Amino acid sequence: MKPEDIINDYKDSLPESILDEVRKNLPANVSASKVKEIMERVVTEYNNSKVSPGECVGIITAESIGEQGTQMTLRTFHYAGVDEMNVTMGLPRLIEIFDGRLNISTPSMEIYLKKQYNTDEYIKKIVQLITETKFKEIITEFNVNISDMTISLKYSREKITSLGITPAHMIKVLEKSSIKGLKVKEKDEELVLNIKSKDFRINDLYEAKEKVKNMVVAGIPGIKQVLPVLRNNEYVLMTAGSNLREVMKLEFVDYTRTKTNDIYEVNDILGIEAARNLILEEVIKVISNQGLNINIRHLMLVADIMCTTGRIKGVTRYGVVSDKSSILAKASFETPIKHLINASIAGEKDNLNSVVENIMINQPIPIGTGLPGLVTTMKVENKEKVKK
Repeated sequence: MKPEDIINDYKDSLPESILDEVRKNLPANVSASKVKEIMERVVTEYNNSKVSPGECVGIITAESIGEQGTQMTLRTFHYAGVDEMNVTMGLPRLIEIFDGRLNISTPSMEIYLKKQYNTDEYIKKIVQLITETKFKEIITEFNVNISDMTISLKYSREKITSLGITPAHMIKVLEKSSIKGLKVKEKDEELVLNIKSKDFRINDLYEAKEKVKNMVVAGIPGIKQVLPVLRNNEYVLMTAGSNLREVMKLEFVDYTRTKTNDIYEVNDILGIEAARNLILEEVIKVISNQGLNINIRHLMLVADIMCTTGRIKGVTRYGVVSDKSSILAKASFETPIKHLINASIAGEKDNLNSVVENIMINQPIPIGTGLPGLVTTMKVENKEKVKK
């Protein structure tokens, strides 16, 4: 009997993906008896790996992640010689992900380039094009004239030329700003900002100056630093800051591989499935960086729970816990008095369907042998026959 025929006999016992893996890893010239022995071992391992009906997978997941989490350290990785290039790692990053925080401490991106642009010749230009440049970086002097209600910006022509910026472009950016009634004139390497508005005061003039300082004149907003890293014979651009939408529009960027560590940004642009995959990737990255090992199925369960409603919800009282129907389960997590008082005022009922609430009142929990049985409708005999 051929090895392929023996493997095909197990189609009803094993998934096709496992059978394919066996085919790939099967030694050449293996005997039929050996193939049979291998397949029996695979079936045994597969059946042992299955979760029993009623298994309390949530508690097992919580214990598996929590036990490893106690060994994690508080770490921030810093790229040597580059300002602002920090990446939060370890326990703080894990908490950020599981809490589903909207604003993360160190947003970053990995930008991959198309093959024709991935050369030493283009890298320097691309880094310059991507890195955001604010007015305060190119203006040598800011002067406020109270009597004329004007702001003058002195710039170095050499500096703006090296960055590929022209005075006309700077004027265009300023005129598109949110400052109302702003008119800009250029004179002898100086931009004069005249604000014509009846309600404009001296305080507003100084506020306008600060706004101009922080306005992005070139590059992509949010990308503060870019560091080219050689990885597998190609350059990958590591960034401090993230702006996935704008980066993916660039002609030289390979958008199929470019990614960010901002889960909400991925959710907004690519959808909830991509966000769920990113949660999984980021958690695995943090855990493996610490030299720890947690079964991926536990992490998949948490990622699924966070994204099951179609939007990202952190494992907090405002996120996943708020969706629980059980009042006692909510009260067991945080702010118990608040939950119990609100439930009492509203006259809510707790049907005691889950684990936590049954433990709290010392009842058998609905798992394993405590699982609810089948309920059937009993036939009621005719009342007249019963009387007879």
